[in-house]
Amino acid sequence: MADKILVCDFGSQTNRLIARRIIEMGVKCELIAHEHVLEHLKDGDVKGIIFSGGPHSVYEEGAMMIDPQVYESGLPILGICYGMQMMTYQHGGQVKAGHTKEYGKTDMTLIGQSLLTQEMSQNTLVWMSHGDHVSVLAPGFKSKAYSFNTPFALIEHESKPWYGVQFHPEVTHSIEGLTLLRNFVFKIAKVSQLWRAQDFIEEEIQKIKDEVKDKRVLCALSGGVDSSVTATLLHKALKDQCTFMFIDHGCMRHEEGAWIKKTFIQERGFNLVMINAKKRFFDALKGVIDPETKRKIIGEMFIRVFEEESEKLGTFDFLAQGTLYTDVIESGTKTAHTIKSHHNVGGLPENMKFKIIEPLKTLFKDEARQVGLQLGLPHELVYRQPFPGPGLAIRVMGEVNEDSVRIVRESDKIFKEELISFDLYDKIWQSFSVNTNVRSVGVMGDQRTYGVMVSLRAITSLDGMSADVAHLPYDCILKVSNRIVNEVKGVNRVTYDVTSKPPATIEWE
Repeated sequence: MADKILVCDFGSQTNRLIARRIIEMGVKCELIAHEHVLEHLKDGDVKGIIFSGGPHSVYEEGAMMIDPQVYESGLPILGICYGMQMMTYQHGGQVKAGHTKEYGKTDMTLIGQSLLTQEMSQNTLVWMSHGDHVSVLAPGFKSKAYSFNTPFALIEHESKPWYGVQFHPEVTHSIEGLTLLRNFVFKIAKVSQLWRAQDFIEEEIQKIKDEVKDKRVLCALSGGVDSSVTATLLHKALKDQCTFMFIDHGCMRHEEGAWIKKTFIQERGFNLVMINAKKRFFDALKGVIDPETKRKIIGEMFIRVFEEESEKLGTFDFLAQGTLYTDVIESGTKTAHTIKSHHNVGGLPENMKFKIIEPLKTLFKDEARQVGLQLGLPHELVYRQPFPGPGLAIRVMGEVNEDSVRIVRESDKIFKEELISFDLYDKIWQSFSVNTNVRSVGVMGDQRTYGVMVSLRAITSLDGMSADVAHLPYDCILKVSNRIVNEVKGVNRVTYDVTSKPPATIEWE
């Protein structure tokens, strides 16, 4: 049994990132609801506990608090931001709103020696994101670092293995944050038995078998990385109990259906049913402008088509989907705020006939790719760029119809071809075009045009939770623009989106 670190969820948008950093160390880690900690301690494999940050204040009525018995477990504890404030508050210290909020990069100075800060510089750059701060330390705690606005930026208990940091060591902006987390995991929690991708596969296969038993599963397969890894995991676990279904909603990439048929039916022998549902989706989306409504409609239609088509194939009890953790956290959790609904999370209707299986929902994209490689999927499939469940529909601003999607599909194909020709495609996390449905005056062949503006987007990222604009060569952008204007009917202008995430999201809708 591998040693484990628990991350307790108090609502931070980066709580899963804490777990990911630990998994990258080769350590088994689970993100759990804060009220379920005690039941996870029964197996005896937990070596340390981390309290995540969160958007709330510890002194608010009904504020989330950890069960006091957790402190009596004797396990090492690291509180991050809200987690540090909560630990202080619960042990008799004081937390109050600061006169000056502290967001962004901050210089922090260490005080003395600590196991938590071994091999860190005395002056280091950290990422702060808080309005409240600890104003009075709890008895038994001492300050081990400070910043200009935060006198207690890092604290530790004099006799117990309890530590707190006001900054976020999990984000890359905290220059030595990974060193601090490694110190907690290996020097304080003393983790020794490591986690592997193969362990995840074996555990998930067993979970799937235990849940499904002798019943049948219908697995949504779009051909993207997430659904392909999910389908392969299901096929390995269940074999003939699983039927795969590809629904063409009319908003897929260029020749996606033909590629899926070749990859999964001809090469891997999947029991895959191909459904053409273009007309149903376009009819349902007619006249719809609001992005959230689009997602809800697509999610609803997916389920209805699955239900109707599956009835022709017999009885199914489960529906499997390639949901990742980024889908879950952006759609909102019990503690985290909603950013947008994903059709395979927030867009699902309540009155479904299926139970949902989501074996990858605790993974980031790069983790899912490692699982895919371990399952034997080829590199070119595993490292396809991310593609949203609602497809090109959320890359059309305004009403979605066959022609508006055609513009996106054709321009997206050109963008991909040129990125490959410039040897850039594999260096970019995600790239695509957007039909802005904004029209502008142009001139083509000495004639006035009033065409659509297409916007190109290319970003770099590690996990999709944050993203930077890809600095594409000007020659590449110019060639893509020239080809789109000349080859895609109805387009007379091309722009390049230079907005990072945050403040924007990766997709436009």
